Amino acid sequence: MAQQENDPSDHDVLVVGGSGVDTVVRVDSLPVPLADSVGVAPILESPGHTGGNVALGLTALGLSVKFLDFIGDDWTGEQVRDRLTEGGVDFETLISPAGTRRAVNLVDRTGRRMSFHDARDPEGLRMPREFYLPHLRRTRHVHLSITDFARFLYDDIAELGVPVSTDLHDWDGLTDHHREFALRSDLVFLSASGASGRIASVMREILREGRAEAVIATAGAGGSYLMEREGSRTPRPIQATVPPGPVVDSNGAGDAYLCGFLYGRLAGRDLEECARLGALAGAYACTGEGSAAQIGLDGLLAHTV
Repeated sequence: MAQQENDPSDHDVLVVGGSGVDTVVRVDSLPVPLADSVGVAPILESPGHTGGNVALGLTALGLSVKFLDFIGDDWTGEQVRDRLTEGGVDFETLISPAGTRRAVNLVDRTGRRMSFHDARDPEGLRMPREFYLPHLRRTRHVHLSITDFARFLYDDIAELGVPVSTDLHDWDGLTDHHREFALRSDLVFLSASGASGRIASVMREILREGRAEAVIATAGAGGSYLMEREGSRTPRPIQATVPPGPVVDSNGAGDAYLCGFLYGRLAGRDLEECARLGALAGAYACTGEGSAAQIGLDGLLAHTV
């Protein structure tokens, strides 16, 4: 089911998978105390999820984006469609019998979050080749969310020679689900929180065992770390950017970082400069609710030299 007529022109980025709706619950602190009932601020619904946030963020930066995914024929799916249409994203969908993905995010006063996401996609779900292949042939870059069906695009991506990125989120370096994404992508993003003190060895393993040009680990207010195939196997620290306003919500900050980085890469910037652009976009995202605080191209470039 297409959301709008297909534009025959090429796209800068094809995003596959990862749409859904976040339910955001604000709490005083994390972890929350054990209690039968807790009063909280108004609970908010925020369409986006990782794939949606990336598609919206890249579009806000002036890139041409095509977004493919399964969503449900349900009211949450309508929320996703409306938000992406509002953000100018070229979104084309297939109907999932399991419905639209959901997540519940607890967010404390500092903007730190804890996310509970459902894994509702049915086992064996596949995106038909005739649905995605024409778009693979017309894009400069592919970004795969770590939804299980997305892994089955890798063979076609490799055959066509299209650069591909992925975000492993809080991968600990051990869980099998993430490994193929880690080893078959050209740019690999992940949160340093998953592997904690082992993050450097996980980054080295991805470069040693896989095809990545670079691995980028984000660490929130601690900045980020960059490790390149052609360079030192010691993570290069990238200083965090101070948010331009009060921190409201860290949901989507990692997705925004990825958008700033990919914008830089597609513009021909070097990897360290891409990481600094990512840090700017990630900091900006912390100043608004959900996917609402996407930095535009003028804002991104205004802080670079």
